[in-house]
Amino acid sequence: MMGGPRGLLEQETSKPRSVGKTLRRLVKYFRPYWIVLLSVLVLMVANAWTSVITPVLMGQAVNCYFTPAVTDEAAAALGVPAPSDQPSTTGQPETQVAAAASACTFGALPPEATTGDYIAALGRLVLFMIAIYVVGAITGGLMFYLMGWAGQHVLRALQLDVFDHLQRLSLGYYSKHESGDLMSRITNDVSTIQQAISFGLVQVLSGALLIVWIAWAMLQMNWAYALLSLTVVPAMVVATVWFSSQARKAFRKSRKEIGNVNAELQESISGVRESQAFSREDANIESFRASNAANRDANLRAVAYTSALAPSLEALGYVAIAIVAGVGAILLLNGSTLGGSVITLGLIITFIGFVQRFNQPIAQIAVMWTNIQSAVAGAERIFDLLDVQPDIVEKFDAIPMPVIKGRVVFDNVTAEYKRGEPVLKNVSLLAEPGEMIAIVGPTGAGKTTLVNLLPRFYDITAGKVTIDGMDVRDVKLPSLREQIGVVLQDTFLFSDTVINNIRYGRPEATETEVIAAAKLARAHDFIEKLPDGYNTVLGERGSGLSQGQRQLLSIARAAIANPHLLILDEATSSVDTRTERQIQAALDELLAGRTSFVIAHRLSTVRHADQVLVMVNGEIVERGKHAELLEQQGVYYDLYMSQFKRQEQVTQATAPRPNGHGPSLTPAPA
Repeated sequence: MMGGPRGLLEQETSKPRSVGKTLRRLVKYFRPYWIVLLSVLVLMVANAWTSVITPVLMGQAVNCYFTPAVTDEAAAALGVPAPSDQPSTTGQPETQVAAAASACTFGALPPEATTGDYIAALGRLVLFMIAIYVVGAITGGLMFYLMGWAGQHVLRALQLDVFDHLQRLSLGYYSKHESGDLMSRITNDVSTIQQAISFGLVQVLSGALLIVWIAWAMLQMNWAYALLSLTVVPAMVVATVWFSSQARKAFRKSRKEIGNVNAELQESISGVRESQAFSREDANIESFRASNAANRDANLRAVAYTSALAPSLEALGYVAIAIVAGVGAILLLNGSTLGGSVITLGLIITFIGFVQRFNQPIAQIAVMWTNIQSAVAGAERIFDLLDVQPDIVEKFDAIPMPVIKGRVVFDNVTAEYKRGEPVLKNVSLLAEPGEMIAIVGPTGAGKTTLVNLLPRFYDITAGKVTIDGMDVRDVKLPSLREQIGVVLQDTFLFSDTVINNIRYGRPEATETEVIAAAKLARAHDFIEKLPDGYNTVLGERGSGLSQGQRQLLSIARAAIANPHLLILDEATSSVDTRTERQIQAALDELLAGRTSFVIAHRLSTVRHADQVLVMVNGEIVERGKHAELLEQQGVYYDLYMSQFKRQEQVTQATAPRPNGHGPSLTPAPA
């Protein structure tokens, strides 16, 4: 493939991104849980209220119960010097008293109040503040729990959609994309979304609400003092925007690199036999070291921006507190007003609390926003995958495929994997029901492509492929494929029991039927010798079995599915001559009455064929029976002399002698 899978991944990652579009698509997954989200919103408002009211109550505690007295009577009740005996520092003591008293939630105490009255009122205020803290803790906990609950359900639905989509994508997609990168999308990318949904999204929304609420409360109390307190906000916004944009780029790069690491790891593990056979271990280690280093550098860059943002905002927050405290103290000591309102000590305390709470959600949003950026990058990759349309799709009016009788026609078929580069060129053939069609030719001649068109793993570019007169493009795919059995050269077995691997294509098959299929495939004897017989759990891809044994299980799997049309892609190429004879006998029984297409490099298979198709460069250059093609002394004759003839000599040399005393060691005459 041009550029390779890694090149495609790199192009995909560099595409322009639409954050709004991605978030809107995520919202659709939350719609079934709108009641839960509404509850989260209510809890979010309640939690924000507890954060806003606390500084107000602290300011009231100072104004109402720590510095309430300015009259001689109140001073006598508290045992402090009377204001008339003190030099005026404010110039407007009575105005400040009125301003302080008017804001007392529990009411200002009368001048004759005793010290005990002040202590009791202060105690009630403290208890009320404790209750506020408890409510804040409860609402915060419930808010995160409910959001996490909804998030887990959304992630489950998203993962199911991705897995379902992967199962339906055409084979052509998998030939262009590495399985490690696809696995990364359903694991790592979903994990980043989980973190953002469970914590990041709630913190960002609640932080934004708190910022707006605090700003409004400050403006309501003293608009001029509020604007002065918020002078550092523009600098915070600039820092947040810049760090967030840099972090988003870094996290997107990180997502790409972790996909490369997974792809490299999966490829190295799957190809460990080849690596050791060709002594490529050191080269693989070096390649993985490079991929891992790129992933490390990308993550370090992302972490650097994320880590630098929080202390930068914290420093700006301290500047804001210094402005509030410094300016407030000067105004208080000089008895000045600001914005037409009196500055009291309690107001200064309240604004300091507001600024602290104001800075906290800004830093929180900034840090969590980088996580959300990472999640958006992961979501974009997931939705990009979900947007991939399968190459093979059913027509809207497709009909179920009737029971296949087996008449197959290729009518001037042309097929391409890449536009303008045909793999099959005007191929025509006719297979009558029950016939065995053998396909031979050099590597790359188009043999596998030809048989892949029958179950419609790929679509043709021109021409028509019909089975029993019905175009394969006009029928429903499941009804077509469930009637076609496939035995491949590269047998894939699942990490499951032997019995489940055999009945994979027909899960309802009974144990008796499985054993019968295994006996037909000559696999029963070696299965019985396994530790747990048919209940033995196989390793990954059938590890622990020989290639020939895996092939026998694959034939048994095809047999139990009872297909009406059979495709064998060099089904006996991985077994020895003696095992081949057993398999050939099984295949003769399996193929009886079924139309079959056999890609074969074995003479024993070709000899029994009703038709032999010789393919070269995507074209059928010769066709006929084995003997007829030999008489023509064309391409098939050359192939026979160079390959099949030697097989025939070996087969005759190893065949049992008529007297039963062992194989003949004398080669058969040419």
